[in-house]
Amino acid sequence: MTVVLGIETSCDETAAAVVDDRFHVVSSVIESSIDQHRAFGGVVPELAGRAHVATIGPVVARALLAAGLDLHRPAIDAVAVTSGPGLIGSLLVGLSAAKAYAMAWGVPFVGVNHLEGHLFAPLLEQADLEWPLLTLLVSGGHSMIVLQSGPGDHQVLGESIDDAAGEAYDKVARWLGLGYPGGPEIDRLAQAGRAGALKLPVSMTGADYDLSFSGLKTAVVRATEKHGDVALADVAASFQAAVCEQLLRKLRAALEHYDVAGVALAGGVAANSALRLGVGELAAEFAIACHLPTKEMCTDNAAMIAAAGLYRLAADGPSPMNLSASPNWQLVDVP
Repeated sequence: MTVVLGIETSCDETAAAVVDDRFHVVSSVIESSIDQHRAFGGVVPELAGRAHVATIGPVVARALLAAGLDLHRPAIDAVAVTSGPGLIGSLLVGLSAAKAYAMAWGVPFVGVNHLEGHLFAPLLEQADLEWPLLTLLVSGGHSMIVLQSGPGDHQVLGESIDDAAGEAYDKVARWLGLGYPGGPEIDRLAQAGRAGALKLPVSMTGADYDLSFSGLKTAVVRATEKHGDVALADVAASFQAAVCEQLLRKLRAALEHYDVAGVALAGGVAANSALRLGVGELAAEFAIACHLPTKEMCTDNAAMIAAAGLYRLAADGPSPMNLSASPNWQLVDVP
């Protein structure tokens, strides 16, 4: 049995996990520095990097201990780590640690694309998935529709040409005076609001699968300036409805074109209640399987990186020790 230690430090979460080749999560530890960023309304790269430096060692130790492994010579067959995309300083902390552990233990080192890691998350909760899958990957930095023919075999059908959905959530939340991160706050408020209170546009109505949320953010600003008496909950509900309508419209178009066995959600925005409901309804309508991740699999985590590392190690072999961070590494550039 192959056992991999995964390390994730692409943004503000320091994470480590142990996963075996049956995609069983033996242990998973996540330490977030989000409290340090709230006052700034977003992640401060310098603060995130310093937090990773302080926590990477203890987090890895906790993951190894939780897996019942020796801290000095653990029975690990490889170390997988996020090498991009993400914040350059944060990525370098994880990469440096992963290389050091791999050299100390005499095991291979594997650099993993963070977005491909998200695509492996469903396998950690259901290892016997039926393929192909259409995956809606939505996070703070990326929004895309991906056709997966199998593990590691993926095609990006469409993606955001400007702001990602999660980024739009954070910007609108900041405009409304809500806390950071904005997604959970807007989702909570929207439960008590009227989605039709504000007339907001739904962009990208063409036949392709690309997405756009920058204009929607601007529309919210203008609409609230014009209608100053509108309730905050109504603004949240209207904005969330517009985001979900665009995402679900594009996903529906893809489902109508591609014959797939299931549909999946991935990324931080996969925790959004309205989006989860809409994807579930689409899956029922098309009579296909629906894979909605648990909260633990929505957020950035090292288990998904370890799972992707298992595949990449078998398919491509170890990464060179001079591998550097790739802060702009796109999923379309993954072999």
